[in-house]
Amino acid sequence: MESKLLEILLVDDNEDDITIFREALRKNPFVDLVGTAQDGEEAMAYLRHDAGYENARVPDLILLDINMPRKNGFEVLKEIKEEPKFKYLPVIMFTTSEREEDIVRSYGAGACSFISKPVDFTDLEKLIDELKSYWTTVSRIPRHAPDSAN
Repeated sequence: MESKLLEILLVDDNEDDITIFREALRKNPFVDLVGTAQDGEEAMAYLRHDAGYENARVPDLILLDINMPRKNGFEVLKEIKEEPKFKYLPVIMFTTSEREEDIVRSYGAGACSFISKPVDFTDLEKLIDELKSYWTTVSRIPRHAPDSAN
């Protein structure tokens, strides 16, 4: 079976987490970090191809932190799911939170998964392998926005 590339947008305000995620990706040539955003406003600018992001690639999957400055993950998730050209994008809440309220709220707002961040680098590498495997071999991701979104 041919392996597909999984393109991810990581939205996280913690620069150390972004750096660790990039490092964990080095061993997985089938996962590409197409972009990062350090807050919710930057994430929406990236997706909308606003100034500075005109050539940004549309991700297959968004990993979205909850607690961020300027616009939190719940606000971003709401905007994504309300905008026709983005609502098809799978969003995984990727956060340090393990609060039941955050889990319930995430699924209720349209997240397709809720993952508490691994604290161990090896666990993060395993998680990336599992994400890649699930999202490229088990699940189907639309490659383009549906025509009705234009």
